[in-house]
Amino acid sequence: MKKNNTKLTIPNFLFLIRIMEMRIDKYLWAMRLYKTRSLASDECKRGRIFLAGTAAKPSRIIHIGDEIQVKRPPILYSYKILQIPTGRIGAKLVAEYMQNITTPDQLQLLEVVKIDKENNRMRGMGRPTKKERRNLEDFSMSYS
Repeated sequence: MKKNNTKLTIPNFLFLIRIMEMRIDKYLWAMRLYKTRSLASDECKRGRIFLAGTAAKPSRIIHIGDEIQVKRPPILYSYKILQIPTGRIGAKLVAEYMQNITTPDQLQLLEVVKIDKENNRMRGMGRPTKKERRNLEDFSMSYS
């Protein structure tokens, strides 16, 4: 019977260090917050990604336990890093690697914006839909 002697050599140790840290643009891409790594990098350059309250460059190294803020107007999403992946992961596994800690007031602001977009119709955007026309008729009939 052979013993499995795995020694912690220098290359193995360096691999373990690499698993515990990652560039922020690569992490955002791996967590599926952005479709491509270059989009994540561009958002960092525009100053929309924050780490510990300061704008993060794309090459900024992140660690387990760090908190990332992603500004997507009109709200600021907040995430806590639980694990560092080795590459891009499936959408179902994202919850194991990162926790959404966005404040409730920010999420409420998002709901308000969604409702406003549904109700707000730009002037001159074509003819009304059948539902909108019926609502207009009901409204005008109630005041006549």
